[in-house]
Order: sequence, then C-alpha cells, then structure tokens
Amino acid sequence: MAVPRNLRRQPANGSLVSHCTHHHIAVFLLTFFSYSLLHASRKTFSNVKVSISSQWTPSDLNTTALELQPYELWNSSHLFPNAEEATLFLGTLDTIFLFSYAVGLFVSGIVGDRLNLRWVLSFGMCSSALVEFVFGTLTEWLHFYNKWFYCCLWVVNGLLQSTGWPCVVAIMGNWFGKAGRGFVFGLWSACASVGNILGAFLASCVLQYGYEYAFLVTASVQFAGGIIVFFGLLISPKEVGLPELGEEQEGSAEEDANKPLISNNEEEEEDQNYSIQAPDTSNQPKAIGFFQACCLPGVLLYSLAYACLKLVNYSFFFWLPFYLSNNFGWKEAEADQLSIWYDVGGIIGGTIQGLISDMLQKRAPVLAISLLLAIGSLFGYSRSPNSKPINALIMAITGFFIGGPSNMISSAISADLGRQELVKGNSEALATVTGIVDGTGSIGAAVGQYLVSLIQDNLGWMWVFYFFILMTSSTILFISPLLVREIRLLLHERRLRMRTG
Repeated sequence: MAVPRNLRRQPANGSLVSHCTHHHIAVFLLTFFSYSLLHASRKTFSNVKVSISSQWTPSDLNTTALELQPYELWNSSHLFPNAEEATLFLGTLDTIFLFSYAVGLFVSGIVGDRLNLRWVLSFGMCSSALVEFVFGTLTEWLHFYNKWFYCCLWVVNGLLQSTGWPCVVAIMGNWFGKAGRGFVFGLWSACASVGNILGAFLASCVLQYGYEYAFLVTASVQFAGGIIVFFGLLISPKEVGLPELGEEQEGSAEEDANKPLISNNEEEEEDQNYSIQAPDTSNQPKAIGFFQACCLPGVLLYSLAYACLKLVNYSFFFWLPFYLSNNFGWKEAEADQLSIWYDVGGIIGGTIQGLISDMLQKRAPVLAISLLLAIGSLFGYSRSPNSKPINALIMAITGFFIGGPSNMISSAISADLGRQELVKGNSEALATVTGIVDGTGSIGAAVGQYLVSLIQDNLGWMWVFYFFILMTSSTILFISPLLVREIRLLLHERRLRMRTG
C-alpha cells in the first residue's frame, strides 16, 4: 500500500534552506526589526509609568518651604491628587491604545491586502513615531499636560501602530511557505520580544535624564527604521524575478511543504494536490472579503483564544515593570531590566514550540500542553519571593509557556489560516486574516488592561494572577475543538503507518 503523501515526513527545514536566497534573509531581517521598533516604542510607555505617575501627582512638600506662586503654573503637571488615580488613568490609556489598535487591525488588514504593503508599513512606523514624540517628549518640554490630549494622541497612535503586524506577517507569508513555517515564524515572531528588550534597554539608559528622553530616543529610532523599510523592503519574490510560492515544479518536496496545515476535509487531506498560490499570476483572484475571512475554518476559534491569551501576555507587557517596582520596592530602572527575562522566555518558547509543531505537523496539541504548564507557572510566579534571581527564573519560565503560544497564534497559525484550502492560494487573504486574529486578541487585551488596574486597586496583585489563570484556562477551552480534531488526525496517521508497516 502506498503511503499517503501527508504521512511522508518531508525534510521541511532542508527544503527551506535550499530555496533560501539573500532576498529571503533581507526580508526576514527587515520585517523582524521593523516590528521590533514598533514594540520598543510601546514598551517605553510601560517602562516609564512610575516616572509619569510621579510627574502627574503632587510631591510631598516641606511645611516650612515657601509656596511658589502662581500655584497653577508650578503645579500644572499635577493631573491627579494621588498615585492611585494616576495609576488608574495609565491603565485607561493602555485600554484606549489597545481598543484603537484592535479597530485599526481590522482595517489595516483589509488596506494591506489592497495597497502596497511596504507603503502602509513605512507610513505607520514614521507617523506613529511622530505621535509618540509629541505625547512623551514635546508635551513635557512645553509643560503642557492635559488628559484629553493624551487620550486623543494614544487613540491615533493605536490606529497607526496597527498597520505593522498584518503587513509584516503578510510579507513573510509571501516569502516563506509551510516548509518549516513553525520554526521560521517561531524564530521570527521573537521580534516583539526583542522589541520589548530593546525598549527596556533604551528607556533604562536615558531614564535618569527624564522620561521624555526615553520617548525621544525610541521615536527617533523608529522613524529611521520606517525610512529604511520604505526604500529597502521587498514585499514578494516576483519583485526580483523569483517564483511565487507554489510555482515550483510539480511533485517536488516543496509542493508538499507548501501544503497548508488547515484543511476542511480530514479524510482527503493526504490525497490533495494543491499549491499555495495559483500558478497563473496574470489572473490572481481579488482580495478576500472581511466576512469571508471570518468564516474560514479555525479563524474565529483561534481569534477568541488569542483574545484571552493576548490579555495575559500584554498585561505582562504593560504592567510587569510597574508590578516589580510596586510590589517589591525595586528601583524603576532595575525593574525595567529584570522584566526582560519574560521576553527571553517568550523568544525561546516560540522557537522551540514552533519547531515541535513542524515535526508533528499540528499546532493545537503543542499550544494546549504549553498553556497547561503556563497555569502552573503563573501560580508559582504569583508567590515569587523578594529575590531577583528567583523572580527572573520563574518569569522566564512563565514567558516560555505564555509568550511562546502567543507568538505561534499571531504568526505561524495566522499564516496557516490565511493559506488554507478555501482561500485557494490567494495571498491577498493573509493580511485580512492576520488582522482579524490579532484585532480580536487586542480587544481582549484592551479590556484586560483596565480590569488589571481595577482588580489590583481593589483586591491586590494576587487576584490579578488568579484572573490570568482564568484567562489562560479559557484559551485552552476555545482551542479544544481544534485540539480534539488534530489529535484524531494524529491517531489516524499513526494507524495508517502501522498498517503500511
């Protein structure tokens, strides 16, 4: 009996290497660092929250000190009467940013599928850098403090930053097929964590001069990155005369390697002969519609799962430095540097788990196991002692089991969903599907940031971790139908192998 094609384990990584050119490497690096810079600028805000909170609340004055007049001039930066209200407003700003970011993702995915991806990405990077400069640097230099102005700027920043992820995932999807996609996208999706590390490093280096300089440095670097992307990024192989994905010779290993993981027909999956893109590039189908993309198999379930998981992941992103300073009394710069270990764990987790999912040719079982272990790591981290080495170790483990699955869903799985059978190789579905998954995740994260500040203010940090455990469990619940289906497929493949000897 002939072995079905999907049971023949192709040397995916070897096939990938054999088709890799210097253009692939350049695209990998440019998309990697473009999104790293976007994340670095976001991380700046979370890293300087303590400084901003201090600036926005009255300082303790000596009773014998002279009262400076006029009072309104010398105390114009005091937006709030106490640190608690300032903290709540910072959480509100996070929520505002993520809600606008979520709305922007739904729109940016559609726009990215219809306009030049390089133009959209470059515009988002440069314009977002200008908004961040105004928000954190110019307002401080001019001593202009206004809550409504801050809110409006952060709404605009969320919309502009939303152009990044759908564009970079779509560009990567144009250049890299399913051959080793879990590993390649797992390694590449570390761009967010690298951006967090870069943002924490830049902020801690200049924070002693004032939080406005942290915004100035990261905004300047991001603006320069947007210029480089505009002149240097290639959005698809056809721009340099290389074949599109799926145009290689029929029957090659690459043909099987480009076959998507997501398929509508379980029994016929091993016998389908189909490539990612239609060979006739002169008659490409139109970009897929928003509601069509929502109805693709797995899109809604993974979107809802990502809403719960991104809530937890972004809560660490936004609140971890503040938590370390607030709960343990560590200096803000030390807390910024220590928070890097969460991202280190996410980088390693996304890469290793992506590689394992490539070997299994299934994503959901890897996600489920990692998330079950994440529940235990969250419980352990909530009881971490006042010790920096122990805290950093448990933090890295938590990042491994939470950041890893988050990176997989937002990158490799989004690419799988945008390349599945019903799309019939239409590359113009990638940005739309990515925008739906990441946009839904950002809505969950937006709600979560306000809830975190509310729970912390009324119940304490321990209940915040209980909330994280609940959300992680909900993620497992949403992917459970996909998990059952993929386990059945694995068992079916094993039976076929045993039968064929």
